[in-house]
Amino acid sequence: MVPVAPMNDPVDPLATLVPPPDPRADWDLPGLGTLPAIERLDELTTRVLAPNPSSMTLDGTNTYVLAAAGEAIVIDPGPTDATHARAVTDVLADLEATATAVAVTHHHHDHSEAAAAWARDFGARLYATTAKVAGTEGTLVGPGDRVEVGNIHVEAVATPGHCADHVAWRAPTGALLSGDHVLGRGTSVVAHPDGDLEAYLDSLRTVLELGPDALYPGHGPVLDKDPNAVVRYYLDHRAFREEQILALLAARPRTSLGLVRRIYREVPKLLWPAAELSTRAALDKLEAEGRITRRGPKAHLVVED
Repeated sequence: MVPVAPMNDPVDPLATLVPPPDPRADWDLPGLGTLPAIERLDELTTRVLAPNPSSMTLDGTNTYVLAAAGEAIVIDPGPTDATHARAVTDVLADLEATATAVAVTHHHHDHSEAAAAWARDFGARLYATTAKVAGTEGTLVGPGDRVEVGNIHVEAVATPGHCADHVAWRAPTGALLSGDHVLGRGTSVVAHPDGDLEAYLDSLRTVLELGPDALYPGHGPVLDKDPNAVVRYYLDHRAFREEQILALLAARPRTSLGLVRRIYREVPKLLWPAAELSTRAALDKLEAEGRITRRGPKAHLVVED
């Protein structure tokens, strides 16, 4: 379907802009809502899907259990949910492993809410990037820090942008547990104002340089066919969104919500608040670069040469 230009835009400013192709469109990925509740991904890693599907969490939160020689690291426990906790406990029993470490990718509740309780129940050490999540008994981690239990370890890779405290975890298998930095479906939200687009783009480049063998995302299916192609698509997608914003602002001043209504008009409205967060992050970046300016307290326009 060809988009119809709004009445106040006689010429559609977006008509000539072509979105980058998503490489996952040609991959044989499971459909939304069809991810198995439990899936063994490699010799160390089992994914346990939390029962919290939504427009923002996709199939639900992916909790990862990395186990070897009787010990395990649990990453992103997710929300407080008794059914999910039992499922992870059952997986640990099947693996004949004890969870001695719990780690999180970032503070958002769909990843970290159950972390402190699980660490306490397992008798495990909690590892997080903020004191709010780690609590008084947990351990704060930074870029390059390792969580080691028994014969396995994971290494923290700083990936701020989605939010300021985001890290991914590099597994010894070569997989990167990417949290909300790269998702199995669609693209991630840059959660302005805590999220920062320039930092997000730098983090994507960090992942490209790292060259993981697979991406195990916080939501959605595993990306192991060509993970770097997905990361490059994420970079291209953000550049495309900036092109759309600049094209619309060149036509006339608009607010962030006005931009969202135009750019995301074929996207369900319940996703517009999240889209506006990413749009605001893009506007901050463009303004810092001197490519746009603010007109009044809300609207923006393109800087004239």
